[in-house]
Amino acid sequence: MTSWTARDKVAVIGVGTTSFGDLYKTRDKFRSDYDLAAEAFKVAVADAGIDRAEIDGLLTARVPSYQHMADILGMRRPKLSYGFEQAGRMSALAVQAAINAIATGHCETVALVYGNNGRSVGAQYGGGEPTTPTGQYDAAYGMTSAGAYVGLMYERYRQLNNVPDDGLAAVSINNRNHAKLNPNAVMHDDLDASIYMESRFVAEPLRLYDYCLINDGGVALILTSVERAKKLGKPVIAFSGTAACGDLTNFYTSDDYYYESCKSVADRVYQQAGTKPRDIDVAQIYDNFTPTILFSLEGFGFCNRGEAHRWVRDGRIGLGGELPVNTSGGHTSESYMQGWAMHVEAVRQLRGECGARQVKDAEIAQYICAAPVSSSHILRRIA
Repeated sequence: MTSWTARDKVAVIGVGTTSFGDLYKTRDKFRSDYDLAAEAFKVAVADAGIDRAEIDGLLTARVPSYQHMADILGMRRPKLSYGFEQAGRMSALAVQAAINAIATGHCETVALVYGNNGRSVGAQYGGGEPTTPTGQYDAAYGMTSAGAYVGLMYERYRQLNNVPDDGLAAVSINNRNHAKLNPNAVMHDDLDASIYMESRFVAEPLRLYDYCLINDGGVALILTSVERAKKLGKPVIAFSGTAACGDLTNFYTSDDYYYESCKSVADRVYQQAGTKPRDIDVAQIYDNFTPTILFSLEGFGFCNRGEAHRWVRDGRIGLGGELPVNTSGGHTSESYMQGWAMHVEAVRQLRGECGARQVKDAEIAQYICAAPVSSSHILRRIA
């Protein structure tokens, strides 16, 4: 197994988010994705307690041009600068790129910024032009969105594991319960089993509450060396492990629900960090659709294959449970910032800044994404 030499050498020193929701309706003027990213960046710089001029790397996501973003932020000559596509799997890969750049000495402090005004501009995740050479054949069967593909995977999972009709209810309700404790979450309405089961199908067997939100917002993170972070006076949140693995085809589906790619990531990230699933105090699990939480829990060894739909019941993934999951509300209730805000939540949990939704004595957090590129980080509060 390839060794990873950057354990506990890179830290997050600043995080920032905007408000989330339909921001065009709550402001007196339209705000672009650049505007939202810039606002989050300003918050993150203040949170870090550094001067903007100290940042010598810039990575962007979803905004169309990293060059224009740099100009807006006043970063004329960064040592590192490029942009990532909008896909949610890219949030972890961008963080990995920043970690590697800092650990290898290519730059000292990297800002990662993400802007999304999808709600204001009426973005839709499905029904558009095919994105792969075989997409036209998928479209003939209604497979025009990631939700349809995940629904297909979940139906296979249901059939093979005798999952009841309410197999996803506990996950959706858990997200909502946590969102109700998060002032910045989009959704605060009550959600219980009866409301969940009475909701309409979007792509059967996935119901309304199994889908991520389409909303506006910006997110930013600032990373630097642990050595430098220790001088800034805040809790030091370091990366103890990070890994990724692709499962790349022309389709969003994987007949093992990304199990093998997740297992590859899990084997490496736990070895790097010197941890096991039982050591994780809080998990932020990418949930563009709720089945991915089940797939992730199994792929990363929190429970046996085929058992996640039972494992998540009875408060196990809630605050005070064995593994608190998506403590900010996740993508189905807080916001759909494509993984970016989940990184922020992990940092805030380890700093003890989450108020009513704070996990007591949280020291180790894990970010997980099960997707065509599966990924994970383990973050730790260190002395």
